[in-house]
Amino acid sequence: MNGVLIFLACLPGIIFLIFIYRVDRYNKEPLKLLIGLFLFGVVAIVPAIFLEQLFLSLNFFYGFLGLAVEAFLIIALTEEFLKRLAVKLAAYKSKEYDERLDGIVYCVVASLGFATLENVMYVLQYSADQPYIWLTRALLAVPAHMLFGITMGYYMSMAKFCNNPVLARKYTRYSLWIPVFFHGLYDFLALSGNLLFIALLIPLMIYLWINNIRKLKTYVKESKVRSELTQNISL
Repeated sequence: MNGVLIFLACLPGIIFLIFIYRVDRYNKEPLKLLIGLFLFGVVAIVPAIFLEQLFLSLNFFYGFLGLAVEAFLIIALTEEFLKRLAVKLAAYKSKEYDERLDGIVYCVVASLGFATLENVMYVLQYSADQPYIWLTRALLAVPAHMLFGITMGYYMSMAKFCNNPVLARKYTRYSLWIPVFFHGLYDFLALSGNLLFIALLIPLMIYLWINNIRKLKTYVKESKVRSELTQNISL
């Protein structure tokens, strides 16, 4: 039974990994680098658990304020910081990082590494009481991690390929704080226990999908133009 649950928990991450790999079709990243990023994302969950437990023990606020601190400053900030750190360590200075789409690919792969192990842990722990938790997390939590990764990668690439140091620093901040905001909002709604707030996850996810697919398409178009120019020059 546990084997089936582990498979169901890993399946959404595998599907989204295939999706992002196929999207990056004009200048594919080396599988070795992507595997390394995925494993960095997996490993990041260890310090995330430790830090979140530590900070939660120091959260002396109650009610909605306490929930906001937990969602935004403890869970979201810790997890997005560590996922971004994984990309910074494993790929940011790589010679393979030569176009803006790469940043999205790297951040999504690291995020899915984190999300996949997290999903396995949640499903194994809570499936007895919530037999369909694998399905709700497949539809919400795992894609949310991917979408936060798209946002992170979008701004990370804006920073990396920006010639203006002031703007580069701004985009670097955006690559952390905008994913933190949306991650925190997602967790705040999900953990609230309020049915109205939980229902707001649906429009939030729709917005994240529309907004981030637009970001992804922008960089895919750039990658296509760059590929075509390179081919023409080689001819």
